[in-house]
Amino acid sequence: MDVHIFDQQNDLSISVLQVEKLVIECLKLEGVECDEVSIQFVDTQMICDLHHRFFNDPTVTDCISFPIDQDGDTGYRVLGEVFVCPKTGIDYAQEHLKNPYEEISLYIIHGLLHLMGYDDIGEDEPRMREAEKRHLAHLSASGLLLKETTCTS
Repeated sequence: MDVHIFDQQNDLSISVLQVEKLVIECLKLEGVECDEVSIQFVDTQMICDLHHRFFNDPTVTDCISFPIDQDGDTGYRVLGEVFVCPKTGIDYAQEHLKNPYEEISLYIIHGLLHLMGYDDIGEDEPRMREAEKRHLAHLSASGLLLKETTCTS
């Protein structure tokens, strides 16, 4: 599986290797197989632009997911793209005395769960929150939540 990671922001140093391991483990925990998935770390302006363009809401948000191949009937399955705004995670973490890397880990998990068919609106929200908790606990126990590092590879 190819995990494409693009870092287009300067707010937080992100380890590509850590992100790749987190993504692979998250998909494995759900039993989801695909050939390709993308994670893009973007700045506040970019996440606001995407939020406005695709959801008619110009406000900042934590992550946005775009599923691509839900059924993979072409033989090659591109799960989709997740756009994450680390600055949103930094701000939230500071306000709530949390670790920004764990918050960004949650955003990646949340976005991936959307790509795998979970929803956080209406009656589906409890299922999404339970899956997030399960993934956070598993990744924490496995030492795979994102951590501060001096190396971005």
